[in-house]
Amino acid sequence: MEPKFISDRISVLRTKKNVSEYRMSTDLGHSKSYIQSISSGKSMPSMGEFLYICEYLGVTPKEFFDDSINDPQLVRELYELSRYLSEENLKILVDLAKRLSN
Repeated sequence: MEPKFISDRISVLRTKKNVSEYRMSTDLGHSKSYIQSISSGKSMPSMGEFLYICEYLGVTPKEFFDDSINDPQLVRELYELSRYLSEENLKILVDLAKRLSN
């Protein structure tokens, strides 16, 4: 895995969440330049910090590395909402998804 992928993916997901580098850095309890140093490729987060970043961004590590998912935060939100639907409503949602993907 290229470090550039990690820094680029953090930037994309952070932007989709509509959060600045400064705000994300301070929300994570770091100096204001922490995320900027990762985004620029100057540093990489530790494994523990990476997991915390994923949690902050609302994605699992698997979703983070799956670049075929353009908006993993929305996919996760849809999954969470669908967990409470009845079988009938789930079938409607699946049918709609099939129609939209064609």
